[in-house]
This record gives sequence, C-alpha cells and structure tokens, in this order.
Amino acid sequence: MKASDLLVKALENMGVDHVTGVPGEEILDIIESLHNSKIRFIPVRHEQTAVMMAATHGRLTGRPGVCLATCGPGALNLVTGVAYAQLGAMPALIITGQKPISAPPQSRFQLIDTVSVMRPLTKMTRQIVSAASIPTLVREAFRVATDERRGAVHLEVPKDVATEDVATEMAEVALAPSHPIDRPVAAEAAIEHAAAMILSAQSPLIMIGAAGNRPGLGEPLSEFVRRTQIPFCDTQMGKGAVTGASSLYLGTAALSERDYVHAAIDRADLIISIGHDAVEKPPFLYEKIAGGLKVIHIGYTPASVEQVFHPDAEVVGDISSTVTALADRLGGRLEPDPGMLELRQSLLERINGINGGTEEATSSMTVRRIVHAVRTVMPEDGIVCLDNGEYKIEFARYYLTYAPNTLLLDNALATMGAGLPSAMMAAELYPERRVLAVCGDGGFMMNSQEMETAVRLRLNLVVLILDNSAYGMIRRKQREEGFAEYGTTFTNPDFVAYANSYGATGHCVTAVRDLAPTLEAAFKAGGVHLVAVPIDDSENKRVLIQEHHHKASDIEPEE
Repeated sequence: MKASDLLVKALENMGVDHVTGVPGEEILDIIESLHNSKIRFIPVRHEQTAVMMAATHGRLTGRPGVCLATCGPGALNLVTGVAYAQLGAMPALIITGQKPISAPPQSRFQLIDTVSVMRPLTKMTRQIVSAASIPTLVREAFRVATDERRGAVHLEVPKDVATEDVATEMAEVALAPSHPIDRPVAAEAAIEHAAAMILSAQSPLIMIGAAGNRPGLGEPLSEFVRRTQIPFCDTQMGKGAVTGASSLYLGTAALSERDYVHAAIDRADLIISIGHDAVEKPPFLYEKIAGGLKVIHIGYTPASVEQVFHPDAEVVGDISSTVTALADRLGGRLEPDPGMLELRQSLLERINGINGGTEEATSSMTVRRIVHAVRTVMPEDGIVCLDNGEYKIEFARYYLTYAPNTLLLDNALATMGAGLPSAMMAAELYPERRVLAVCGDGGFMMNSQEMETAVRLRLNLVVLILDNSAYGMIRRKQREEGFAEYGTTFTNPDFVAYANSYGATGHCVTAVRDLAPTLEAAFKAGGVHLVAVPIDDSENKRVLIQEHHHKASDIEPEE
C-alpha cells in the first residue's frame, strides 16, 4: 500500500462514494488508487465544475462532496468554486496535488503556493507532509467542513508523499470509524427569554434565512410554524425550508428593498430570524424603527452584528432543538394577527399574478411567464437549479416551493456558471427526480462544455437557456444608474445545434404556449435536453420596472 491508497481508504471511511475532478500529472497516484477502490471518479471538463458539483453534494446531503485537481493551473481553476462553497456554507473537501517537496525535479515549473491561495477562501487548508497524518487530517477536514458555519476545506498532497510506502497494518489501525456529532443546544434562559418576547408581541413574523435551510431542518421548522401559527417568510437561500403551500406563508424577500414581502416586515413588531446569514444581500428589512421592531436571532452561531442586523436577543445552538423547545412553550398560546393574515391575501394576489393562468398563450416570453411554465411541469420534489442573472429575482419571488432544497440558487457569491454544475450533481444524486437547470445565456456559456459530461454520465437533465444575447442584470444596472448600455451584449451560438453536437437534444421555443409542453416532453424522453428560449427583453424590461419600483406600503391593509 502507498499513501495515495491510504488517502482513498480514509475517504471511503468517511462514506465518500464519488469524487469529481480533472486528471493531472501530480495526482496520477490518487487517480489510480480511486480506480482500485469503491469510489467512483467523475472526470469533468473544468475544475470549477468539479468543486461546484462537490459543493452542491454538500448542500443537498449535508455530507461534504469531494473534488480533485492537480497543482498550478488546475488548483487555480478551482478558486471560484471554492469561494462558491465557502460563502454559500456548502461543505466540500478540495484535494489538490503538488510538486514533490523533497526533491523538485522541474525547478519551479507550475509551482504555486496553493495552501496560501486557499487560506482566505476555506475554513481549513493543510499540506500533507507525511502519510502517517493522512487519516487524521481527512477526518478533521470532514469535521471542520460540516461544523457550523459549514464550508470548504482543502488538503494538498505532494506527489512524493502520495507515493510513500504505508504498512497495511498501520492503515487498518489508523482508520478509526467516524461518529455522529450532536450540536450544543441553546441555554434554557435564552429560550425562556425568547418565548416571553414572542408572547408579548402583537404581530410576530418568522424570517427563515440560509442557515435555516440545512438538510434535516424542514420537519422541525414546519412543526414550529404549525404549532405556533406565526406567519413566515424567507430569504432567497432560505426558500423552501417550509412549504410555500402553508396558509401562513407570506413570500420570499427577493429584493433588499421595495419588495412585496416588506409590507409584512413593516407591520411586524417582532422578527423571529431563524438562520440569518450575513453573506446574503444586506436585509434592509431588519433596520430598526425607533421604539418599534424587535429582532430575535435563532442560529447555530452568534449573530453577525451589522448596521442592518443587530438583534435584541439571541438563542444560539442547534436550530432544530431550539425551535422544538420554543414550540413547546408557545403552542396554542398565541393569537394570530388578523391584519397579517389579511395582508397575506394581498401579497399572494400580487405575487401570483401570472400564475392564475389568465395570460394569453401567444403573449411575449417574459421571465414571469417562464416561471409559470416551469412550475406546471415540475413535481413537488423536482429540483430547479438557477444560475445567476436577472431571472433569479423572478424565480425567488414567484416560484412556489413545496419542499426544502427544490429551488437551488446562490445568493452568497452569486457567481455565473454555477447553474449547470449544480444541476448535474442534483441529477447524479437523485436520478428518479426531475432536475432542471435554468441559465441565462451568459452564465450558461461559462461552463457550457459540461454538456458533454452530462451526456457521458447519462444524466436525466433538462437545461433551460434564457436567451437575450446580453448580460441582462448588468445592462439593467447600467440603465438604473444612468449609464449608457455598453459592453453587455454578445452573439450566441445556435443553441440547438450546440446541444446536438454534444449528443444532447436541442429545442428552441419561441411561443409561451409551447414551453410547458416542450419541457414535459423532454423530461418524459429522458437524457440530456437543452431548451433555448429567446426572451422579449423590451417586455421583460417593462414588467421589471412595473414590479420592482413600488412601495411595500402600497399593499398594506388599512387598520
């Protein structure tokens, strides 16, 4: 046995079943060890994809995904994906190769201090300098990645370390089994204080943030809402933690200001903030009103106190245990605010709009109509993975979610190019569920080469491309800030031919009435499909202006 075999055995010991990556000279020993193991190595076409897939594995399962890249350019190509995992609190282990540390045979060729590069982007980064330390470091990496706040960890394996001889007996002794870790629970006094604040409030409101959308939290949070009967809303990355079909759901804060759900914030006298993560866009909705709004922070970790978020009380500990304990103290003791429930009806009438099905089938293709078509073909457990662009706001506001982690979007790093890799991992993990990637043309082309990977993996995946031949969000920002529209347009390939060239099936839909049937047929056919949808940008611009520039007070019910 050699050290690379021990590394792979340590990964097996942690329950790893596949590793994504791009092969390279300095990691050939590790790849050979993977070849002779139970772990499946999935080669992709760019290292960024490998780490984004690993991060999505962590997001969906709670267990770190693992990716592999070589030194130098391979390691540097990971950087955006590592930041995507770290800012998004998605547990992932990144393994990179390195030149031999004992006797570098090629001087400084491709030699980059990868550990220093990764240090500000990860929770932990280590160079493995001895085979004997591998089991300990792997186990520590997994613990650090999954400990709250979750994120990315990195291990570097020099080539001469990977080839070290290891006694089989040592390996068997070193691979101690992992064990479940129970998170600390909140102090009893903190729970009692929060319960008292909630009981004294006239119009409490629950806001679920990114850290409230961890695997396993859906049931306890749903029970908390059901037992307390407190209305709730969520942030973009908290969306879906509790079903949007609930009679207490008020919507998603898709914008930092001037959004419909802010009318509920304005009415509330107490915000119960569950899982707030400062990485999301500043929630101006938390700004204090003199003598009015109070905030309780419920989270795994203490609140990050900022100008826009400074809570009056904190309940720090395992979120599941906290909300269950609070429900035990509050259940049946609260009287819902009738004005908040009346407001909910006004909010839903505004938010649903297009979802009533009153639009003409021949209407121009806007994002809201696309959202409606997507919702009609996706089952409750179907997974929609968004890239980053203007359309993300519309999906966050108008796409109703019924189960946790069925609308995957990134409101942390918010990088373009993540939609397709994220959807590929979702399709790999859940082949029996419908998975749809929604990408703008700009974001799709940043990792579009992975269509080949999706076809090679025989995934069942539909990719929806919103085609306006522009970086639409940036162009809108130019308009809003009074700049000339410059440097934001480009020419796209023939997306149908492009998809077909990879062995996928391409479609182009130009009429609203044809979109849902085309998506439905693609899902039923199986395999990889790309559906290109030319966007009516002038109509979409009109809708955006109409929808985004209003006051929340416009829909506040009269007292």
